[in-house]
Amino acid sequence: MTPELLLAVMEATWGPASATRQGPWTIRNGLGGGKRVSAATAEGDWQDTDISQAETAMAALDQPALFLIRDGDGLLDQALMARGYRIVDPVVAYAAPLATLPQAPDAITTFPHWPPMAIAADLWAEGGIGPARLAVMERVQGPKTTILARAQDRAAGTAFVAIHDNIAMLHALEVTPSQRRQGSAHNILRAAAAWAQNNGADTLSLVVTVANDPARRLYASLGMQAVGQYHYRQK
Repeated sequence: MTPELLLAVMEATWGPASATRQGPWTIRNGLGGGKRVSAATAEGDWQDTDISQAETAMAALDQPALFLIRDGDGLLDQALMARGYRIVDPVVAYAAPLATLPQAPDAITTFPHWPPMAIAADLWAEGGIGPARLAVMERVQGPKTTILARAQDRAAGTAFVAIHDNIAMLHALEVTPSQRRQGSAHNILRAAAAWAQNNGADTLSLVVTVANDPARRLYASLGMQAVGQYHYRQK
């Protein structure tokens, strides 16, 4: 998966409220939906003096100065570091062909549905995924679903999945602390893969912070491979 394709899938399945081209930058208005929908990216040639243009545009949206740094953005990374920007949330992208992933779990363990049930919203809220991020999900066009997981006769976890260009991407995976290590995250991944296949996708992908070792071990155990990486620079 190329950096350009990774960004395109992210943008389509977890996108900003709006994105505008201003000089050599794409400026995103995230409406409080988090870093991924609020970060600026460089598009083509830029000069060091152009960075202030992006900073001004983000300030006008009442957003912090935040840039997404992909493979190939090394010069921008250095320029921002020299301006006092720090690295935030290094991220790894994982992907796997759906045909190689385990089969769907027992039907009683997961429930794909849309729009999200109130219990799914409650589970997300426990993990800090509030209305602004639910609004991100609402904005997504094309096939999408919520996966609700059950364990020990109660709702245990949830995730959001959407498809772009035959690639499904999973977002906002959250398992309530009291239900962790019960297999819910594993079941959500398998259910997401089954739903994606039934809706015309051929690949499942996701992004996770480098620091989240338990999640990365889970994805590797399912045969998912690291296919890209990026990080943010924040003033």
